[in-house]
Amino acid sequence: MKKLQYKVSINAPATKIYDFMLGLSSKSTYEQWTSLFNPTSTYVGSWDKGNKILFIGVDEKGEKGGMVSRIAENIPNQFVSIQHYGLFKADKEITEGPEVEKWANGFENYSFEENNGITTVTVDLDTDEDFLDYMNQTYPKALDKLKELCE
Repeated sequence: MKKLQYKVSINAPATKIYDFMLGLSSKSTYEQWTSLFNPTSTYVGSWDKGNKILFIGVDEKGEKGGMVSRIAENIPNQFVSIQHYGLFKADKEITEGPEVEKWANGFENYSFEENNGITTVTVDLDTDEDFLDYMNQTYPKALDKLKELCE
């Protein structure tokens, strides 16, 4: 696993960015910024600490797929930690096997730090080496989209 970090400064309060990033008031705000990863990106589940959440989208073959995850921590407007522990493929949760081992216990953490009305969002994530280029190209664009939505 490789550790990556991305940051963006957004001219908006942490409460708004937290809400928009997670799609709490309207799931569409989550779907808009994550559409950079997959145009059909969404989630099923809850952002409450300890809950299971599926991050899913439809691939080019029309099949639903994504990640099976758990909310390891959620401190509103400050910090969210997502632990990925499985894959979602063909309407099935896969939580063991060689494909899953690449991702098992990988984390994706969001930190929100507000200072004088500007919030710095920091994303720390673990990724498989196969996805380094994809993440390095896509995550900054997705955070720019979040910035655009929030400002």
